[in-house]
Amino acid sequence: QLHLEASGGGSVQSGGSLRLSCIASRVPKNDYCLGWFRQAPGKEREGIAATHSDGETIYADAVKGRFTISRGDKGTLYLQMNGLKSYDTAMYYCAAEKGAWSCSLKLIYWEYWGQGTQVTVSS
Repeated sequence: QLHLEASGGGSVQSGGSLRLSCIASRVPKNDYCLGWFRQAPGKEREGIAATHSDGETIYADAVKGRFTISRGDKGTLYLQMNGLKSYDTAMYYCAAEKGAWSCSLKLIYWEYWGQGTQVTVSS
């Protein structure tokens, strides 16, 4: 069973940076996606960034140019967040999708979820 565990959330001032980490265990060798999602209070969960095992990355318009998704060794996933704004305040989740030819930020395709890590940006 694929397992994900996110960490790295915290409180920062507007304009600051944070780096989230996610340890993904039992990740397949290929054809999979790892991604980051967030859910603000009273709002639906939304996909913000994803990376395919072949290196393809996609971003939501809301974070493009400010956030960078990357993968480290042994199934580690990162989200570098720069230029944080108050509207980035949310619970952030990492997720995985197996058997994927390409990645999508639509929730329906994602099978495995880690617990959330809270990011709070104060103005």
